[in-house]
Amino acid sequence: MTVSTPAAAALVRPTLRAVGLALLVLLVAGCSSIVGKATQRLADNLGSAVLNADDPSTVRDGLPAYLLLLDGLLEGDPENVGTLLAAANLNGAYAGNFTGSDSERAKRLAAKALAYAKRATCLEEEALCATLEGNPDDFAAALKAVGDERIGLMYGLAAAWAGYIQANRDDWGAVADLPKVEALLQRVVAIDANHDGGLPLVYLGVLNSLRPEAVGGKPEVGKAYFQQAIDASEGRNLYAKTLMAEFHARLVFDQDLHDRLLNEVLAADPKAPRYTLMNTLAQARAKALLESGKDYF
Repeated sequence: MTVSTPAAAALVRPTLRAVGLALLVLLVAGCSSIVGKATQRLADNLGSAVLNADDPSTVRDGLPAYLLLLDGLLEGDPENVGTLLAAANLNGAYAGNFTGSDSERAKRLAAKALAYAKRATCLEEEALCATLEGNPDDFAAALKAVGDERIGLMYGLAAAWAGYIQANRDDWGAVADLPKVEALLQRVVAIDANHDGGLPLVYLGVLNSLRPEAVGGKPEVGKAYFQQAIDASEGRNLYAKTLMAEFHARLVFDQDLHDRLLNEVLAADPKAPRYTLMNTLAQARAKALLESGKDYF
């Protein structure tokens, strides 16, 4: 589920030298609270810069430096939950979208993303932390006790976990954790269906469209989640349409829906606040799906 990662990574205007100098000035000032806020602000700005980028190649080439920068920030402030979640998001996004055919690298980065997300979870929610490696029922019970204000934490964990499962989809041990991911996403959607532009709904659309109805899949439920995601973003999230075509339309063998969705994606303007990079990637994927669809249907 590369959607998970739907979501982003980027290059910001300041050079590493300028960022390092700014942080050094703050460190010399000796105010740890200001440093923490600056670190959080930098992490947030990285995510925003990515989402608004329109050149995936630049993001792919530039992002590794910022992954290392976030690692460095966490070396000095290992319990900064916001930075941990930002690092999880950026590592997961890179693993899912920019590692190409290098599956081993994708696995390493996805594992790193999940480790960061789990660290953040354990810092904020000890009871949920204790069930991360346990059975899905115990996890679901602990999740019910997590407050709604932790929606960002729950979503960050779900996205990183989904990316890890995607990178390790040949490992049944990893796949066995899918119920935990679905429980997290359903909780997020119950709190705010429009969270992160409806991306949790996209994840749920994919999860319910992995198998035909005859063997336990829920294609119509998946379709409804995809449509809800499209509506939540007012049509700006082109990835929702692309993945609806790839996972739902192909699953139910609906070529008309498949081609209509993909052509709508290709005809749309990809530039939209916080969706530009994702939409640019969605259009590239839509073009490939249209071509391969000639043999699929």
